[in-house]
Amino acid sequence: MQQEYARYGLTRFRNLVGGLQLLGAVGLLVGLHQPWAGLMGSGGLALLMMLGVGVRIKIKDSLLQTLPAFAYMILNAYLCGAAF
Repeated sequence: MQQEYARYGLTRFRNLVGGLQLLGAVGLLVGLHQPWAGLMGSGGLALLMMLGVGVRIKIKDSLLQTLPAFAYMILNAYLCGAAF
């Protein structure tokens, strides 16, 4: 993973991104009992994946390499919308 972050030019943000991903996952789990937490977790992860898609486009990755981030962005956006 360290090589991937170096390839993205985001080495200094590696710990921040990992922490935000963990926080989003916890939000999704807590959201099973507290809908507001699921809304925040899924919304945050959707935003994080949108930024990930942007980075992939910026570094000119192929569609196949960009597709997982795009799929997770759509999934989390759907979960966020369903929480309303």
